[in-house]
Amino acid sequence: MIRALDIVFSFVGLLIFSPLFFLLFFIGKLDTGSPFFVQERVGMRKRPFQLIKFRSMYVDTQEIPTHLVKVSSITKWGAFLRKSKLDELPQLYNVLKGDMSFVGPRPCLFNQLEVIEERSKLGVYSIRPGITGLAQIRKIDMSTPQLLARTDAMLLAKLNVIYYLKYLFITILGKGFGDRISN
Repeated sequence: MIRALDIVFSFVGLLIFSPLFFLLFFIGKLDTGSPFFVQERVGMRKRPFQLIKFRSMYVDTQEIPTHLVKVSSITKWGAFLRKSKLDELPQLYNVLKGDMSFVGPRPCLFNQLEVIEERSKLGVYSIRPGITGLAQIRKIDMSTPQLLARTDAMLLAKLNVIYYLKYLFITILGKGFGDRISN
């Protein structure tokens, strides 16, 4: 049932937000010359997939975990995108395609070995990664791998349609958070 909701919500979201999508694409092209950011991430069963976002950082920013990135790496336009969560809009395609769900553990990079190890111990990779989840709602990011993995495992243990809708609704109301940027 959750996959069916993912398909319906992402398809409708892509249709509804397509004018905004094109506007953000155009502004991003003016901001950095490269409006999309595509990065290989760890997916369900630890399979790689290409996560798509609107670019919020300069093109030459090093590919490291977000919590290790300096604030100076974020463009002014990118700061707006991150604060408004509009940088996540292209992930609707990832959800429609089946790489992600709306609700699940945030996908990490393959070089975040401690996160991968901790999540593996707890079976977190048995579900699709998500745009939002319990860890984001509780402001837990990848800088605390053990706490993150335990929280992701709690999400996994309780995830059903009711919790899916609850976490989605809470995030839409502005309670979900991404990884913090260092100063």
